[in-house]
Amino acid sequence: MTTTTTGTALDPSDLINFDALLSSEELALRQQVRQFVAENIKPNIATWYEKAVFPLEIVPEMAKLGLLGMHLEGYGCAGRSAVEYGLAGAELEAGDSGLRTFVSVQGSLAMSAIYKHGSEEQKQQWLPQMAAGEAIGCFGLTEPTAGSDPSSMTTFARRDGQDWVLNGTKRWIGLANVAKVAVIWAQTDEGIRGFVVPTDTPGYSATPIEPKLSMRASIQCEIELSDVRLPADAVLPHVTGLKGPFSCLNEARYGIIWGSMGAARDAFEDALAYSQTRMQFDKPLAGYQMTQQKLVDMALEINKGFLLALHIGRMKDAGTLDLHQISVGKLNNCREAIEICREARTILGGNGITMDYSPLRHANNLESVRTYEGTDEVHTLILGNKLTGVPAFR
Repeated sequence: MTTTTTGTALDPSDLINFDALLSSEELALRQQVRQFVAENIKPNIATWYEKAVFPLEIVPEMAKLGLLGMHLEGYGCAGRSAVEYGLAGAELEAGDSGLRTFVSVQGSLAMSAIYKHGSEEQKQQWLPQMAAGEAIGCFGLTEPTAGSDPSSMTTFARRDGQDWVLNGTKRWIGLANVAKVAVIWAQTDEGIRGFVVPTDTPGYSATPIEPKLSMRASIQCEIELSDVRLPADAVLPHVTGLKGPFSCLNEARYGIIWGSMGAARDAFEDALAYSQTRMQFDKPLAGYQMTQQKLVDMALEINKGFLLALHIGRMKDAGTLDLHQISVGKLNNCREAIEICREARTILGGNGITMDYSPLRHANNLESVRTYEGTDEVHTLILGNKLTGVPAFR
């Protein structure tokens, strides 16, 4: 079973005294979220995952911790730094990717879209209640045939007098059936625009995608938009084109850099603890050279992954981050986290396929994390373009 560590002792995987790089405020925030996860998520996650339930009842508790839109300023948001947001994301994903994904969809996608591109009226209407957990938001960009290439979306918003009328389909949209507000991106005669859509608007419907082998303690939906009529002021006024949704996706991608390493660390801790107590041939698994090599290799990648996340977070806070650097973190840390979780499962043997241990659950979840907010292939091409100066997307 997963072990719990204190805020002052080094994590079992920490070979470099990573905590020495963090401020007392950052350590305190991390410990607060870690305690929340230990008390509220880890005791329940096996049941939630097995029953494919997203625990709506913990949303208000997350809001009390300031986790919803925590990197935004004002409107009831916590105004935390990028590094603090990342540390919180790592702790949440050590619990489960589905819970960290909720915080990302709410804060980095839906709230960020309104915060970055919305009118003051839209911000005042939605952000305070979203920060308080009184309203859940979703972010409708991906479509059944438009994933990695959102420019090919077919959802269309046409003007009808002073109103807008939306028609189309969105797919793999987190929390869409429990959301109170949806940010929907659509083609228009003037380019791609974002719309703030109350989900009780006639013509909006969301259906959960089931069954799933990954992200089971989360909700993903298909949204149908059938003659959804909106007033003129429903449009996000301050952005046109894909730079709107991409600015939000980059916020979510940044969170994944940290979150994926949180899942990897938790899987490692399960494997380490198991190896120290599981006896084979009259000694613990931890006493075998092959086991130690696995543990060392996993710990090294976790250390490197967190160093990369911290470096990117410090640059983000300083305003010096280049967008391709987010791709470096997302591509590397997701790829390594999946391998760590799979390797951790091998140490657990047959017991590793049960819900008593976290590695295989994390590995399954990370298949989704690896795919959303840009696949490995998309981030590889972003970095390939950076290295060569030659775009290879088409």
